[in-house]
Amino acid sequence: MSEIRAGTTSTTALVQTADTTGNITLTPDSGLVTVSSTGALTVPAGTTAQRPGTPANGMTRVNNTTNNFEIYSTNANSWVNVVSLTSTVVVDYLILAGGGGGGTYYGGGGGAGGYQSLTTQSLTKGTSYTVTVGAGGAGSSNTTLKGSNGSNSVFNSITSTAGGGGGSQTDQNGASGGSGGGGARNDVSNVNGTGGSATPSGQGNAGATSDVARGGGGGGAGAAGSAGFGGNGSASSITGTSVTRGGGGGGSATGSNTGGTGGGGNGSVAGTQATNGTANLGGGGGGGYGVGGTPNGGAGGSGVVIISSPQAATATTGSPTVTTSGSLTIYQFTATGSITF
Repeated sequence: MSEIRAGTTSTTALVQTADTTGNITLTPDSGLVTVSSTGALTVPAGTTAQRPGTPANGMTRVNNTTNNFEIYSTNANSWVNVVSLTSTVVVDYLILAGGGGGGTYYGGGGGAGGYQSLTTQSLTKGTSYTVTVGAGGAGSSNTTLKGSNGSNSVFNSITSTAGGGGGSQTDQNGASGGSGGGGARNDVSNVNGTGGSATPSGQGNAGATSDVARGGGGGGAGAAGSAGFGGNGSASSITGTSVTRGGGGGGSATGSNTGGTGGGGNGSVAGTQATNGTANLGGGGGGGYGVGGTPNGGAGGSGVVIISSPQAATATTGSPTVTTSGSLTIYQFTATGSITF
């Protein structure tokens, strides 16, 4: 390639026309960069998609997509952010509330916790953001009371609403929530309870009405419940691996009945106990059948808040699980805490 050389005794450098290929290596005695220089060295800048196809250790550039100064590390096998060039950081996050508890005696399944997945959200550096993770609701042990709603999860002023509890024999209708709880069957008056609605809209789905043999399934993040079966949850790859969360609890039944995929608890049949929603998947608890010594509804599963960032946080509380996926750092909160970038 063409070269730029500086003599050690002459004040005039020999300059040839440069091309755009090859590499320039700077050595201490090259004369190309001196400590007395008042100018600046311009490093390459481009989008994430314009990174070198075969990066080498120590490559340095400005990333115009993330507004970060980054360096490639063969030890990390990825581009590592050295410093951000803005006062904000753009992150993705998932906020999942606690699931509702199941009802009892032909009980309805609990609804999944409200599910919200948001991308390209700006957070201000130096600000401590509170992370609130909702608990699951208790399953009912009383035929006159619904299963309890779960608790809300909150991050950056965005609230995911708790899942609704499933209906019980004499409090038949499922409760509304992020996803609604399923209705219960009253076999004395031969009346079916209706499923709870998804309120506010956009965070989940409705619970199901019961039928003559089954309590209604709780709504899930991805689908409504049906008689006996909880609605399925929704999949996300925010952690780098696809995980389905927010399944509705199954209603009690005289035949087969299951919770929705993504942590929904199974409803009970005679001689079996309803199961709880899965912790940190926000699933609804299964509905209790109410005979054979197994009356109780299952408890809802607790929620989770997950934050994916191109820049590492400067401080956290609440002991989040910290992992990486490519150049992203992922913080998974299973308990209330805080995060600062």
